[in-house]
Amino acid sequence: MDKVSSDCPYPGCFFCVMKEGNPSKRRASILKFFRELPSQDDDGQVLPISGLWNTAMAHPNDPEFIELGIFECMAALIWKGLKNRRWLSHDQNIYIPYYAAHIIGSYTMNMEEFAESAVHAGVIPALLELLRGRLTWVEQRVAVRALGHLATYASTFPIVASHGEILELSIQLAMSSLEIVYSHFYQYVDRRLSYHCDLLTRGMGGVEMESRKAEEWASQLQCWSLQLINCFAFKPEFLPTICKTEFLIKLPGMWGGLVNENSPAGIGLLRTICHQKLGRGPIASCPSIIEALCNIARSSDDWQYMAIDCLLWLLQDPNTCPKVIDKVVPALVDLAEITTLGDHKKLGDSIVGVLQDCIQSQGSGRSSISGRTSKQIEDLLNSKQRLKWEKNMPKEDLHIKQAAALVVKLEGNSLFSSGNISGAASKYSEALSLCPMRSKKERVVLYSNRAQCHLLLQQPLAAISDATRALCLHKPLNRHAKSLWRRAQAYDMLGLAKESLLDAILFINECSQSNDPDLSQRQNKVPDYAERLVKKQMRASWLFREAAIKHGGVHSQGDAGDLYGPDTDDSEWETASESDIGNDGRDDMGEEDDGDWNNDDDGKDYEKPLLKDIKDGYSVQLAAEEP
Repeated sequence: MDKVSSDCPYPGCFFCVMKEGNPSKRRASILKFFRELPSQDDDGQVLPISGLWNTAMAHPNDPEFIELGIFECMAALIWKGLKNRRWLSHDQNIYIPYYAAHIIGSYTMNMEEFAESAVHAGVIPALLELLRGRLTWVEQRVAVRALGHLATYASTFPIVASHGEILELSIQLAMSSLEIVYSHFYQYVDRRLSYHCDLLTRGMGGVEMESRKAEEWASQLQCWSLQLINCFAFKPEFLPTICKTEFLIKLPGMWGGLVNENSPAGIGLLRTICHQKLGRGPIASCPSIIEALCNIARSSDDWQYMAIDCLLWLLQDPNTCPKVIDKVVPALVDLAEITTLGDHKKLGDSIVGVLQDCIQSQGSGRSSISGRTSKQIEDLLNSKQRLKWEKNMPKEDLHIKQAAALVVKLEGNSLFSSGNISGAASKYSEALSLCPMRSKKERVVLYSNRAQCHLLLQQPLAAISDATRALCLHKPLNRHAKSLWRRAQAYDMLGLAKESLLDAILFINECSQSNDPDLSQRQNKVPDYAERLVKKQMRASWLFREAAIKHGGVHSQGDAGDLYGPDTDDSEWETASESDIGNDGRDDMGEEDDGDWNNDDDGKDYEKPLLKDIKDGYSVQLAAEEP
């Protein structure tokens, strides 16, 4: 290493200390620096702190600074900022509490022994003061991040939990974070604190960039609050505090938005709660939560499996099963042919097993199921039995059944073309009853076509059910373009903006990757109607929408255009023939017929496309239209 520069005008300069070639002297100098920094009032202190922030981000597992007292130093700097407002407002010291809390969070992110050192250094009381909002929401964000890391480890969680206020504050912050950021930063551009703007954009952007980053940070503030609450939710003694109706009913709506799709957010916390007996009761008592879980379970959300887990656990619990079974079974029946979802293997078989147990419990008198629900389960079990029978059938008989199903399907297509939508739906149902169970590609088409009929008949729930079944059968899972589009339209009819948005984005992804000759001739493979729906749903599911309505940014449900500038014409949505990819009157059945009878359960396991790819290509373009 280079020797300390004799030209540096600042005695004990951190950057000069880091250049010391003698390891012993270097460590001694760093130790001295950490001890003396909190008591110094020199200008330029933010420079070494920002350097430490960069180091912590780049090398969070390096123990050197931990051993030399960085946690004690950062805690002391936070306290100094809280107690000495004159110092805080001097020079650029306003940045220091933020950087100090961020450094603590970075160094405790991966290493339990670092977290133990941080706790012993006394960082929790300082972070708690930031969590209380003693400064601003920007410092709250990094404080809840650091506390969430400390609460993750078995050795440090009890010390975090001993500060009883942390859980209550985290719950309040999760519920109010979006409103706080909107009202304190986003809403009034001319009132934004300059240091907030600098931290958000690193000095690299203007008002537009600040607004986009504020949305991202607001989402992180909420999601990191939920992560901290989730650490408490694993302990039954904290569930009574967490499982209050006012908080629980808001969890399904805390989804992180497209800006933070890597966080399970509210559904992750619901899953932790549902995993415990004490938590399932309050969840089962909230019909709106059960409905939301069913929607998420059917959706193309990255956290679909978490919602399915919740529904299965609720059914397996004899105390909650009677309360939820009639609402949960239709969703699970639609999902019963999923093979693999993420790390969940044979998920459909697990669903069938739980539903079969429900029927057996009814027979033994342990539970009561409505006739309609019972029939849905029995029909599912019969279809599984039918699959077993078909395995023993000669191939010639299976081909006859397939041919018969094809004839009926073509009759349905003809009725559809002539405008007899109800008749077409009946023919597709008949074709499904004839089609061999293992002819998955053909069944995908039949379910998807029947979903389109339900759409035109103004039956969105039935359309969602059939589109979901088609998506579960398709390889890769949740990637059948037409079914995604049809379900996106059905969700739109029900006012489920987030679910419609996710399906529309995945539909756009499939269009952009399509080899369809009609699409390949277009300069832009993405249909205009899909872009319009995405734009509409991004307005409707905008992260700050509720806060904007409350604070006068939007005056009513119909004023969404006020948020993103002039509205586009969303008054007309395409019919079945207009919304099909490259539809020129042809039906897509012939392209997707299953030519053989090999079970494709063991085929390639495709990975779901990341929403970020689509967000970067489309929604960021839309976000640029924000005021």
